[in-house]
Amino acid sequence: MFECADFFPVSLSGDTGLDNSAFGPNVKHVLKVSLDLTRYEYYNIGSYFPEARDKYVVGKGFVDGWNGLRFDYGNFYASKTFFDPSKNRRILWGWTNESDTAKDDVQKGWAGLQAIPRKVWLDPSGKQLLQWPIEEIETLRGQNVQLSNQELKSGEHIEVKGITAAQADVDITFSIPNLDKAEPFDPSWTNAQDLCGLKGSTVQGGVGSFGLLTLASEKLEEYTPVFFRVFTGLYKHVVLLCSDSGSSSLRKEGLYKPSFAGFVDVDLDDTYKISLRTLVHTCPSNNFCFF
Repeated sequence: MFECADFFPVSLSGDTGLDNSAFGPNVKHVLKVSLDLTRYEYYNIGSYFPEARDKYVVGKGFVDGWNGLRFDYGNFYASKTFFDPSKNRRILWGWTNESDTAKDDVQKGWAGLQAIPRKVWLDPSGKQLLQWPIEEIETLRGQNVQLSNQELKSGEHIEVKGITAAQADVDITFSIPNLDKAEPFDPSWTNAQDLCGLKGSTVQGGVGSFGLLTLASEKLEEYTPVFFRVFTGLYKHVVLLCSDSGSSSLRKEGLYKPSFAGFVDVDLDDTYKISLRTLVHTCPSNNFCFF
């Protein structure tokens, strides 16, 4: 069943948002549906012709089905966008369900939450959308803690001290000295989420896993890893981003503790660098990649 359909214009140039009434040669349109069967948000990009009885033509190369583009590759559903005329931007807002049991939800008085709002715009290639947390989120930042030039050895953990672990806005850049040891990528690995379960944060790879252990207890009995793995593909390196809540709680039953993952569209061969922004809070975290 399709839910929470959305249809909105995006500019072919720049990151400025457009009012819902915009159309023309310098505008593309996005059609999004929330699919109840998978609980994911699928979208495509195309052209809208209001003069031709509201005809919408999907752009060339976009996949119609479960392998199509998604707004988010984590715990995110039932989203809607709106145009913010005060800052000429389009904002995306979606829902995230909680991991507690129904009994826990009744006791605390709430279940689920709205995820961090994001600004959304068209990638210069025209092949996908880009997103970033709205700038107002930065007003919530407190004390700044900075670590520089840290060498991370295999199996090593570096604790970031001086922050509140249950609420943090983390920007981190990883420099990869060598990609020669990256594992070969099996073309049959088409499902990123399954691959994340197979190649978890504790599984040693050629390049990875590396990333963050968020919401970690002192002795690491509980933690939620957010991590990358790099593989050698046929034409370029393949980058997998995972968030795995399997170790997030010592409670064994009644909790929703899935793993989420996606393949990141990036070419590491030029910079050998990959960056991650993670908004950590006591509910599900939000992760954004940039290069």
